[in-house]
Amino acid sequence: MSLRLGDIAPDFEANTTQGQIKFHEWLGDSWGLLFSHPADFTPVCTTELGKTALLKGEFEKRNVKVLAVSVDDIDSHNRWIPDINEVNNTEVNFPIIADEGRKVAELYDMIHPNASEKATVRSVFIVGPDKKIKLTLTYPASTGRNFNEILRVVDSLQLTANYSVATPADWKDGDDVIVVPAVSTEDAQKRFTKGLNIVKPYLRYTPQPNK
Repeated sequence: MSLRLGDIAPDFEANTTQGQIKFHEWLGDSWGLLFSHPADFTPVCTTELGKTALLKGEFEKRNVKVLAVSVDDIDSHNRWIPDINEVNNTEVNFPIIADEGRKVAELYDMIHPNASEKATVRSVFIVGPDKKIKLTLTYPASTGRNFNEILRVVDSLQLTANYSVATPADWKDGDDVIVVPAVSTEDAQKRFTKGLNIVKPYLRYTPQPNK
């Protein structure tokens, strides 16, 4: 069965480049980004893991722990990491799961046989502190992910978890947000004291409440 938004992210134990972990325990009260890459020593993956390492400060600012996975073994990961560091002028600063037995890949449905019978596709799972899946993305092996978009989604998820708002198309941190339909206009005017821009009865903008 494929995993859906709101499902509890399956727990697992795994060997990583930073030692053995239990996923839920390792997450603690943090948000989590679990993402798969098809294989070590491949060009797109080298750029992706490098970009993730370069964004360490951005993930930490949002209380997000990052965890990568592929079906390669620990020795392969450790031999590949120097290449990632060199190419991207960074230091890989997050664990990479050695999933040669495909335990994690199968738990999270990361192998799509019609794309590849062996390699994982480029899956992304964002997991909340409640251990529930908040977002899933799937990219083909030929397309590298936009990690700034992943940060944007985390910003939206964290904002909307705490306020009765939603984020419009192309929203980025600091832009106006939308009051959810469940809040009446009368209540919205009391609750969102920075102002309300009523475009339609169901479309009401307000400045981002946590700024």
